[in-house]
Amino acid sequence: MPGGARAARRISPNLALDQLVAERQARGERITHLGFGESRLPVFPPLAERLAAGASRNAYGPVAGDPGVRAAVAGYFARRGLETDPAQVIVAPGSKALLLALQLVEPGDVFLPAPCWVTYQPQATLAGKRAFGVPVPAHCGGVPEPGALRTAVRAARAAGHHPRLVVLTLPDNPTGTLAPPRTVREVCAVAEEEDLLVVSDEIYRDILHESAPPFLSPAEVVPERTIVVTGLSKSLALGGWRIGVARFPAGPAGERLCADVASVASEVWSTLAGPMQAVAEYAFAEPPELLERLRRDAHLHGAVAGAVHDIVIAAGAECRQPTGGFYVYPDFGPVRDRLAGKGIVDGESLQRHLIEESGIAVLAGVHFGDAPDALRFRAATSMLYGRTRDEQRAAQEAEKPLELPHIADSLAAIRRGFTALTAG
Repeated sequence: MPGGARAARRISPNLALDQLVAERQARGERITHLGFGESRLPVFPPLAERLAAGASRNAYGPVAGDPGVRAAVAGYFARRGLETDPAQVIVAPGSKALLLALQLVEPGDVFLPAPCWVTYQPQATLAGKRAFGVPVPAHCGGVPEPGALRTAVRAARAAGHHPRLVVLTLPDNPTGTLAPPRTVREVCAVAEEEDLLVVSDEIYRDILHESAPPFLSPAEVVPERTIVVTGLSKSLALGGWRIGVARFPAGPAGERLCADVASVASEVWSTLAGPMQAVAEYAFAEPPELLERLRRDAHLHGAVAGAVHDIVIAAGAECRQPTGGFYVYPDFGPVRDRLAGKGIVDGESLQRHLIEESGIAVLAGVHFGDAPDALRFRAATSMLYGRTRDEQRAAQEAEKPLELPHIADSLAAIRRGFTALTAG
């Protein structure tokens, strides 16, 4: 993976880009923001009510979480085919914290899909690990290609490294795709053969599009060696509230790992804030009104991501059809010669050109572990739902969100930008 130790000492590139866009917008520039993986939607009112009701919960509370919220999370997983005891659960201020704690407590090196979320590799560096990027299959992202993973693990071991973890993202950031069950089973078979722990990042699990393949968690395939991490930042647009959870395997090995992560928690974040535990207990219990909200939001995410996918395809890019989350990951390699005439020779120059010439902010693929010369980037389509809460609520409620004027205008701006990008 690129960047080495220096990558862990810089502001995360997606956060840095979001700050840059905010500064330019504050100066009055019109920027179509596709660069930050945040769901720009209003807080679901019952969640705000639970937050207010929990405001008096100002004591620290148990490190792993109060019994009520851990039971709610256990029920959430059980409804997805993963019988779970509350003792297998830890709640935390965001899934990022849990992912880093796992890297800190489990010795050995880590294997990542390439491309992958920008945070995995810097966290491995912070934990003193070596991170190895493994190409993803042609049909999806979020998982290493199984055969390539086996080869990479054995090569690393032969070179004196210590393979131990493999991270999967289901559905994926940055490609917006969900690995089908067969691929998940093949990756899990390699994990068993090579004695790897599987970290399954399922924070986008509840944002599946109508076109998505069936969801299969690695915890259903290799339960004794899979840790599942998820949270409410993406599915319920609560990124700023920082609510994450981890589910550990049953049995002695899982109990040890859970205890080790709880030990890190006790020294780093102490506990999830009490008011947020009140929110999490309600959300993970999944009352009917919240499930309806999730259904509507998933419909919106799928519609807008699909529209942006169609635009980049029409502009000459190759791009996987998004099936989950709110991302597309186009490859403008097929028009490389045309772009070279405009001084665009790699992902960074493509990112610069789009914001400077078309006012479109994207994040270059190199930040996700892609090759520096790849003409790929991630576009986060969830930023297109509106500038105001009224526009965002209208997007949530619309059966045909692409017909709303503010979304149609944003898509038109994107179409103009990409058409100009590849024009001769």
